[in-house]
Amino acid sequence: MLRYNTQLKTLALPEYGRNIQNMVEHCLTIEDRAERTRCAYSIVAAMANLFPELKSGGEYNHKLWDHLAIMSDFKLDIDYPCEVIRPDSLHTRPEKVKYSGRNNRFRQYGQVIQEIVEKAAGMQPGEERDTLVMMIANQMKKILISVNNEGAEDMRIFKDLAEMSHGEIRLDPEHTKLREYIPVVQPNGKKKKKK
Repeated sequence: MLRYNTQLKTLALPEYGRNIQNMVEHCLTIEDRAERTRCAYSIVAAMANLFPELKSGGEYNHKLWDHLAIMSDFKLDIDYPCEVIRPDSLHTRPEKVKYSGRNNRFRQYGQVIQEIVEKAAGMQPGEERDTLVMMIANQMKKILISVNNEGAEDMRIFKDLAEMSHGEIRLDPEHTKLREYIPVVQPNGKKKKKK
């Protein structure tokens, strides 16, 4: 009767294939420790021959021994040439990313713009602050155009800037005019056929 791969034990690392897994299982059955170690070295050599393009990496040999330990379910008792991965470090979860508790109402402008607005709001009134505020407002308009072309009006920028600065920065729409930006049309990705 035929045995299908779906009826066999699931491979721990399928990229090495069923034959390498069978070699590892045979290595686990060898009684003599020295013979088992020699067998493990030959298995690692066979694994290295499967992916010769990766040999240039410095951690390549160490990675192969880690893979051997994983395929043996960490039951292979041999003299490893390097420190191999531990079973408890295989299923670690990354630490949760801590987000700042800032208001995300103006997230379209980005965190950097919000920080610059706060700095500009804390500056003394003068020419330097006015120049910075105009640069910020123009950048905000450019960002809005890239996000949504229809909503990038000067009045919206002035209103958002006043809210972000808690009323410290107010621009007069009658005396202040922001630059006009032309939105860039993204190509549709289709190339025209040459005739």
